Amino acid sequence: MADKQSCAFRTTIGGQALIEGILMRGPDKQAIVVRSPEGLVIREEELKLIRDKYPILGLPLIRGSVTFLDSMVKGVKALMFSADFYPEEAGTEEPSKFEQWLDRKLGNEKVEKLVIAFSVVVAVAFSVGLFMLLPTFLSSFVELWTDSVLLRNLVDALLRIGLFMGYLILVSRMKDIRRVFSYHGAEHKTIFCYENGLELTVENVRPQPKHHPRCGTSFLLVVIIVAILINTIVFAIFPVGNVFLRMLIQLLLLPLVVGITYEINRWCGRNDNAFTRALSAPGMWMQHFTTNEPDDSMIEVGIAAVQAVLPEKEGSDRW
Repeated sequence: MADKQSCAFRTTIGGQALIEGILMRGPDKQAIVVRSPEGLVIREEELKLIRDKYPILGLPLIRGSVTFLDSMVKGVKALMFSADFYPEEAGTEEPSKFEQWLDRKLGNEKVEKLVIAFSVVVAVAFSVGLFMLLPTFLSSFVELWTDSVLLRNLVDALLRIGLFMGYLILVSRMKDIRRVFSYHGAEHKTIFCYENGLELTVENVRPQPKHHPRCGTSFLLVVIIVAILINTIVFAIFPVGNVFLRMLIQLLLLPLVVGITYEINRWCGRNDNAFTRALSAPGMWMQHFTTNEPDDSMIEVGIAAVQAVLPEKEGSDRW
């Protein structure tokens, strides 16, 4: 596997799988490519980052949370765009009275922003609640049998990883999600082909690996691991008995956790050695559940997405 990952160069271009499509982000612009019933639909737009407007948000440790939230917002927008081409039940269902009221009071654009904001908040709350706060609450019951902080932290860590992997395994068995994960594989294969300096054709993309060491969706797993390490250190130095206070402290530490994880990912992206490969190994293993082999039509979407965001100045997308 190591030989396959010795790419000719490393690109900062990355993407996200959608419903029958791919969102791809380059250094200057992003593109949404969806395979609609009528054929490929390509939507390109200039990539605007909030840290470009406020440079302080681009500082190390700060930029991680900013980039994560920005990616979530853009990802939700892209998912909504791709879903519009595949409405449920052929789109025959009428909008509810509440939806009609929102549309009259706020207008389509404001309603869309409200839905996106709500979706991001729910997604973050769900992830933090299920994979961080719930394990901390459940592990507190260890204190009924022992006062060992080490054992409590160990149970907390095992619950976090177990819940996360269990959730991924269950989701990966859903038919519609399996297709999304196949587009994820198409994204990885296409980027590998581009990094290897090969012409972007279906024949060249098809044999590429579907697991990529710089996969953005491995981010959550690394966040969980970093959170385990930081929480173990913090609560070892400053023991906190109250479980709800521990949960509050974890929430306050979350921006730091995300910031450190982002810097680790950036560093791994710029360097290829035994140490960085070891750091990337958990994410690579997780991709057994989050990436599937794509068919040729999915690869065509991946190729169109990468081609749409290639920089005008050759090499400006390299790490």
